[in-house]
Amino acid sequence: MENLGKTKVKRKWSRSERRFFWTGLLFVSPWLIGFLAFNIYPICSAIYYSFTDFSVFSAPNWIGLKNYIDLMHDDLFWQSLGNTVYMCLVGLPLNLIAALGLAMLLHQKLKGRPVFRTIFYLPTVVPVVASVMLFMWILNPEYGLINMFLGLFGITGPSWLSDPRYTKLALVMMDIWRCGGTMIIFLSALESVPQTFYEAADIDGANAWTKFRKITVPCIAPTIQFNLIIGLINTFQYFTQALVLGRLSPSYVTSFGGPENSVMFYSLYLYTKGFANLRMGYASAMALILFVVVMIVSFFTLRFRSVYKELHADRETGC
Repeated sequence: MENLGKTKVKRKWSRSERRFFWTGLLFVSPWLIGFLAFNIYPICSAIYYSFTDFSVFSAPNWIGLKNYIDLMHDDLFWQSLGNTVYMCLVGLPLNLIAALGLAMLLHQKLKGRPVFRTIFYLPTVVPVVASVMLFMWILNPEYGLINMFLGLFGITGPSWLSDPRYTKLALVMMDIWRCGGTMIIFLSALESVPQTFYEAADIDGANAWTKFRKITVPCIAPTIQFNLIIGLINTFQYFTQALVLGRLSPSYVTSFGGPENSVMFYSLYLYTKGFANLRMGYASAMALILFVVVMIVSFFTLRFRSVYKELHADRETGC
């Protein structure tokens, strides 16, 4: 009873413990300094600059919420956001479906399977700039391979890179061609699915679609979720392909965003405002909005997986 009410006395570190602590801190200090200098400081600076009128060559001038108010009335801001959402709702699902389909094909026991896996992964190794130049040739309306192939069936191919109705679709096709990295992740997940599940399903007379829906998808659901979140983050930062296309295509010389700004994606517009128009405060406000949007979308994606798992807990296969 005498000890009740007495506070617990903290044990002092021994000399060796203090030495180990400072030695460990010394070893992590290069990363810690880099994290503070190249991550924390830029983020804090962007938050501050988003409330200022800052053009790099002059001192920032505090203007409060004006940048955010101007963004809400900027038509090109909303168009760039719409173009980015299009890639998230159309391009990303097609990319994931293509990667999963290829992974399932390459998961089959076939002769020369390592060779096929290498062939389908190779486009990922090709630099983005080289991929854009290649597809500018493939999608050329006069001598491009796709329009030549369509011509064999009497179909007149569109102007993929100059018609605003097809520019984003052209980029979607290029991204699908480069889905090898996602395919490899799906392939590793498929390798971990227990074969006993499929053997039991064969005994029960399940067809291929039932096995895919009841076994494959539940077992690789965490991998699907991972690829979806990473894909969403990358798609919201969609930049290099559109910028290179704008620099190299003759039809894009008047605008970074292509014909009728059809490929003016959010990150490209942010870059244009910050480095072409030197409105760093405006660009910082766009960066913070992008950060918030990505966080919200990622949160709901994770939450959806948790809710789905709770609702279907009684149907889980045990993966």
